[in-house]
Amino acid sequence: MSDVDTPDLTELWDTAFRSLERRLNGAALRAWLRETAPVGFSDDTVVLAAPHAFAREQLDLRYGTQLREALADAAGRPLTVVITVRPEANAAQNESHPDEPDLVTTQDLKADQATSSLPPTRQGAPETFGPVGDRDAPLNEKYTFERFVIGASNRFAHAAAFAVAEAPAHAYNPLFIYGGAGLGKTHLLQAVGHYATNLYPNLRTRYVTSEQFTNEFIDAISNHRQVPFQRRYRDIDVLLIDDIQFLENKERTQEEFFHTFNALHNAEKQIVISSDRPPKQIGYLEERLRTRFEMGLLTDIQPPDLETRLAILRKRAAYEHLPVPDEVLELIAARISSNIRELEGALIRVTAFASLQRTEVTLNLAQTVLKDLFPDSSGSDISAGLIMSETATYF
Repeated sequence: MSDVDTPDLTELWDTAFRSLERRLNGAALRAWLRETAPVGFSDDTVVLAAPHAFAREQLDLRYGTQLREALADAAGRPLTVVITVRPEANAAQNESHPDEPDLVTTQDLKADQATSSLPPTRQGAPETFGPVGDRDAPLNEKYTFERFVIGASNRFAHAAAFAVAEAPAHAYNPLFIYGGAGLGKTHLLQAVGHYATNLYPNLRTRYVTSEQFTNEFIDAISNHRQVPFQRRYRDIDVLLIDDIQFLENKERTQEEFFHTFNALHNAEKQIVISSDRPPKQIGYLEERLRTRFEMGLLTDIQPPDLETRLAILRKRAAYEHLPVPDEVLELIAARISSNIRELEGALIRVTAFASLQRTEVTLNLAQTVLKDLFPDSSGSDISAGLIMSETATYF
């Protein structure tokens, strides 16, 4: 394919790359461009190979114009840029996815503690706060951007989360993601943590649920350890706080979080928040907190459509190496539309039953195992043809 010798192509890319280094954020380049290689040059077309499909998408969306300009400057003439994926990455994808602080007293905390799950603590209990800056957040290794299935229902939230992870405190701060249970909010929060700490190794990131924040705050007051608690949540670069609606009615915890929020935001540190509802719908939330939540970017996640549900199931089956026929995946995707947690739960339920019974996963088996999840299935015969027909109609 090459009309130009490989050294000339390499020199062209090196020149363009140096130009891009001056124009673009270095961290972003490390993430995408450093692993991208020139693989062909024919007529006025340069072909680049990205390390994987996700990188290709981001290069096209975020750096396409800059790539073309840098290569055109290096070549001295306009060029067409085509971005592909390395063959080994395509092979892996095909294998896994064949189809696709004020002083607060203990007395003040009674109201908060009444609705908290924290058990009573003993005086003089050992200090539980880790060293400041430790990346001890319990991030789930499965909750990464690579494993997040993008669809119409979550595309904007994903793009916002990725932008924040790529440039903490420079994109949207705070980022507030809201939506119903089991739709992927926690996945996105933890994906931000994974990606940002991989991109910036010295970044101090902490993921916490608001319930855990409340429990630790109560424990700190009970044991006179307010200062270590405050350092734990204020001497960091990224705070990822899940299920903020849990602070509803917790006056003293809200006050503490207000000061934590201010300390981080004033120091230009990133805050990412999730909730099951937008700030205006969180009852008994201090107005000063509500306005701070709304001063950044608010984005919602909706229940996934059929196409996205099917993609989620296929990706989960591929990652877990689950031998599930397409007709079974289509059945589950067609009948369970509420949230991702129930969707994946149904898949695991079917495969676990088949494994325990030492039998193959079939459409009939799936209908039997999941009949209690299909309230309107009695009296209706769900055939493979019907599932295929309904799926074909949708697509």
